[in-house]
Amino acid sequence: MPDDLVPDDLWERIAPLPPIRPPRRHRYPGRLPADDRAALRGIVYVLRKNVSRRDVPAERTGCGGVTAWRRLRDWTEAGVWPRLHEVLLAELRKAGPLDMDDAAIDGSHIRALKRGAHTGPSPVDRARPGSKHHLIVDRHGTPLAVTLTGGNRHDVTQLTPPLDAIPRIRGVHGRPRHRPGRLFADRGYDYDKYRRILRARGITPKIARRGVPHGSGLGKTRWVAERTFAWLHQFKRLRIRYEIRADLHLGLLQLTAGATAPAPREARRWLGR
Repeated sequence: MPDDLVPDDLWERIAPLPPIRPPRRHRYPGRLPADDRAALRGIVYVLRKNVSRRDVPAERTGCGGVTAWRRLRDWTEAGVWPRLHEVLLAELRKAGPLDMDDAAIDGSHIRALKRGAHTGPSPVDRARPGSKHHLIVDRHGTPLAVTLTGGNRHDVTQLTPPLDAIPRIRGVHGRPRHRPGRLFADRGYDYDKYRRILRARGITPKIARRGVPHGSGLGKTRWVAERTFAWLHQFKRLRIRYEIRADLHLGLLQLTAGATAPAPREARRWLGR
C-alpha cells in the first residue's frame, strides 16, 4: 500500500504521540481496530483532497473515512497535534533554523459553511458566517502557534492568545524558549495598551502606526506571516471551514502547521502540494 500520504519521517514523529488504546477482550475480540498510520492516511487524504469522509478510498488509505474521522476526533481531544508541533519545533531549534528573535503575527478570515463554535458575521464577507485564523511565525515563516476565533473578532484582541499558545521549545541546553524578542504586526494591532502588554512580557513591539503613510519598512519582516497563510490556505479544507466542531478544524490546522514546521519547503513534499 502506498505510504506517500504519510512519509516515514512524519510517521516516526507522530507514532509515539497517540494515546494507548485499552486492551481488547480475549474471548470475543471482535474486529481488529484500524492501524494508526492508516487512519492518519485517511485524515491527510481528507485534508489534501477536501472530500467527505464517506469518499475516503479504503483501498488507498487502509481504513474507511468514518474511522479516520473518529481517530481525528480522539487524537484532537488527546492533544496530539500540539505535541507534534512542539516536537518538531524542538528539532528545528536544535538544528539551528528556528529564529525566534523576530516574530510576526497576523489574522486571516475564512468562510464557515456550517456555522458552529467560533464563528461570527465576517466583516469582509458581507456578514456571512466565518471564522478567523490567527498565526504567529518566526523570522523565516515557521509557524509557532495557531488559534481559531469567530470571524468578527478584532485582530488586536487576539494578540496575546497566540503568544500564550507558543510551546516551551527545547532542543538546546538552557531554559526553553517560549517568546520572541521582537514582534512585528500591521496597523490592526496599533494600540498602545497592547504595546505595554508586550513590553511587560519582555517583547519589543514593532507595530505599524495608523494614519501615517506606508513605507515604514516593517513589511520586510512581517510578510512571512502572509506567505505562511498562503501555504496553509492552499488546502481548501483550511481555506473554507466545513467542520461544525471548532476543535476538529483547529486540529487539521495544527496538523498542517506542524507538518510545515520542519521546513516550509518540505511542507509541499509532506502534504503533497
